[in-house]
Amino acid sequence: MQLDLNQLRELLAAFDNTDISELTLKSGDFELTVRKDTHLRERLMPPAPPAPGAAPGWSAAPPPLAQPQVPAAHSGFEARGTAEAGLSAPPATAGAPPPLDKKWVDVISPMVGTFYRSPAPDEPPFVGAGDRIKTGQTVCIIEAMKLMNEIEAEVSGQVMEILAQNGEPVEYGQALMRINPD
Repeated sequence: MQLDLNQLRELLAAFDNTDISELTLKSGDFELTVRKDTHLRERLMPPAPPAPGAAPGWSAAPPPLAQPQVPAAHSGFEARGTAEAGLSAPPATAGAPPPLDKKWVDVISPMVGTFYRSPAPDEPPFVGAGDRIKTGQTVCIIEAMKLMNEIEAEVSGQVMEILAQNGEPVEYGQALMRINPD
């Protein structure tokens, strides 16, 4: 079975948006097992979105788990409703660097996907460093599962830094750009 990077990203994004806690994909000599610990997510992630200007506690993906080898019973998908593996929290230094100025507000990625600065390859970027923006203005696009999701500014102000690279993958909770609010 062949999976390219985009197909794998789509599979992981779809898996993350379900209540399934373990997914095993088997085909011939290929086997992929993905697990998530929903209890860990509740302990590490705040129940409400962070206050403007607050950096997320961590934004890097959890470390890979050592997977026991399971004999391949059949080819196809297998999903189970419980997670058995435990994860430890990544260090507080993981993810994006802290803001240089504490009053700056980070524009945070609400999903895993591909970051785009402009609506199309031949069009100008939504915003650039130094641009003034208003609340609700589209500042970038994140493509996830072939859907283009417009990301809007939550504050008015001046774009100070653009942290993500155009066309590069971004993680949930990753800082995309920094705004100096009005």
